[in-house]
Amino acid sequence: MMKNIDQDISVGWRVFAYIFLIFFTLITLLPLVWMLYSSFKLQGEIMLFPLGLPKEPTLKNYFDAWMHGNMGIAALNSAIYTGVGTFFTVLCALSAGYALTKFGYKSSKNYYAVFTLGLLITVNSVIAPLFIMETRIGLYDTRLGVILPYIAFGLPMAVLLACSYIRGIPDSLIEAALIDGATYIQVFFRIIIIVSSPVIATIGVLTFLRNWNEFILVFILTSGENMRSLPVSINAFAGRLNVNYGMQFAALVIGTLPMILFYISAHGLLIRGFGEGALKE
Repeated sequence: MMKNIDQDISVGWRVFAYIFLIFFTLITLLPLVWMLYSSFKLQGEIMLFPLGLPKEPTLKNYFDAWMHGNMGIAALNSAIYTGVGTFFTVLCALSAGYALTKFGYKSSKNYYAVFTLGLLITVNSVIAPLFIMETRIGLYDTRLGVILPYIAFGLPMAVLLACSYIRGIPDSLIEAALIDGATYIQVFFRIIIIVSSPVIATIGVLTFLRNWNEFILVFILTSGENMRSLPVSINAFAGRLNVNYGMQFAALVIGTLPMILFYISAHGLLIRGFGEGALKE
């Protein structure tokens, strides 16, 4: 009798979980679907029938958004900021994880604690001194002035993941390589990086998505149109007096679609990274 009751409760919770997940999926996807089909509607049709499907679909909004919003250079900047920032974040995180977990320094725990404390620092809390510092040293309105903060703010979580994973790599594997004459740098590139491919994928995906969506650093640390990223360029369409919703929806699709496609293609690597112990102490 008790067994049947437990099974009924288990089935009930499972049904509730499925209903909740379906509801959550719908409220997540519906705004994206609305944004997508609204991008093919002209301004007048959006104002008259905001929720209706486009009666005469057009690509005019995409051409206008691409030309007037300087989206080409913005997309290139986003690719540069995101790609370079992600690459060096992963490389620095693995290097720090290797040094902090395998070199046996007494101060390793202190340095690890410093990286962990970096999780408490938000962009908003340091944006003013960061702006002043970059202005004084000549990094304001440069790509390097954006990429360096991207790496700095991405390192705390990346180092935490890297240390957790690399700590689980057997010391005997590294010692055997050192006995055979390999240097620490050779061990890093030939063993650590290869063995740590799951956590590399995890850090890479999370960092890429974070950097691609980042807004405030580029908005504050750059001023020229040639330095804007896609989120900043999209924000320029939201004027106070004259808002062209069709162009704005088209710009949002241009900025969102690469991120969605990247996540769809890389979410398997992300799941694999967590599944193989990316968060395991």
